[in-house]
Amino acid sequence: MAPELVILIISAASIAFVHTLLGPDHYVPFIAMAKARGWSLPKTLRVVLLCGSGHLVGSVALGILGIVAGIELTRLEWVESQRGELAAWALCIVGALYCVWGIRHAYRQRPQIDSGWHSHGDGSHYHEHLHAGDTHSEPAEAPPSGSLTPWAIFVVFVLGPCEPLIPLLMFPAATQSVSGIFWVTGVFAVVTVTTMVAAVTLGQIGLERLKIPALARFGHTTAGAAMLGCGVAIGWMGL
Repeated sequence: MAPELVILIISAASIAFVHTLLGPDHYVPFIAMAKARGWSLPKTLRVVLLCGSGHLVGSVALGILGIVAGIELTRLEWVESQRGELAAWALCIVGALYCVWGIRHAYRQRPQIDSGWHSHGDGSHYHEHLHAGDTHSEPAEAPPSGSLTPWAIFVVFVLGPCEPLIPLLMFPAATQSVSGIFWVTGVFAVVTVTTMVAAVTLGQIGLERLKIPALARFGHTTAGAAMLGCGVAIGWMGL
């Protein structure tokens, strides 16, 4: 293996690690969604692997298509930037809709106060009872269409670009090293997904230890707000 290719592979691994950690959209939506829906860690990681794979496939396919067609790097980067803006808007929309649904869900599950005269064995007296929202109000509802939101996140990740990957692919392509293309792509993909899995695992385990009963019914609202915030961060703050 040529020394230049070794350096490129090491660079691909380093860039993938930093790029993933600095992009909150790579892990925050999964952590928030898992907390809101009570997902087990294995289920969360399955969703992460699915979305992470989709995230990479789009950029890899675009990069290889550009190499085969001889498209200039600047044009590929322009396409990636447009995909990035589209993904940011999509994540904002999904997050906003889920946040609104979460607010509605929290309102329907608000505690109810039942006051009045109550009879007991020693007579009758007036007092108040505090009931959870699911006792005297409508039953708790599940998010629309069950697993619709995770699939929406998957679509967002497929749209979302891996901006550093295409420039990394250009060097081995220019030197006509097919094995180099596979090495760079493989290392970048493995490090990206591994970093996502590690970050989500640590985040979910940490949140499971954080018990705030008063905020429990606002979990869906928080998840939606987190997705919306990530969309704003990557679309307008350049993260």
